[in-house]
Amino acid sequence: MKCQSKDFIKAYDSEMRAVQDSMDVLSGKWKIPIISSICYYNKRRFSDILNDIDGISNRMLSKELKELEINQLVSRTVLDTQPVTVEYKLTDHGLTLRTIINQLTEWGIEHRKVIIAK
Repeated sequence: MKCQSKDFIKAYDSEMRAVQDSMDVLSGKWKIPIISSICYYNKRRFSDILNDIDGISNRMLSKELKELEINQLVSRTVLDTQPVTVEYKLTDHGLTLRTIINQLTEWGIEHRKVIIAK
């Protein structure tokens, strides 16, 4: 049986569009590490995220956090402290990524074992 029916192609197009939508929101070098940092600690200050991710600049972290806010994955809270402290946490929508982050972590651990074993 061939998988070329019109119904299959429509379903496949819809699934591929969903994957592309996901990648549009999460793509790039920094978004997954930023989400992971916040996910593992529940709440994270800007400087903590900066320290968690090797190689990211202040400017890039700020830009990426703004994009994650726009996509309603991260919320930003300005605390009334001196100096001003900004805290980030995952929104309810952002928390839906926790399973994916955990699976990526597990896959990465296993992948490293496979590569090192060779």
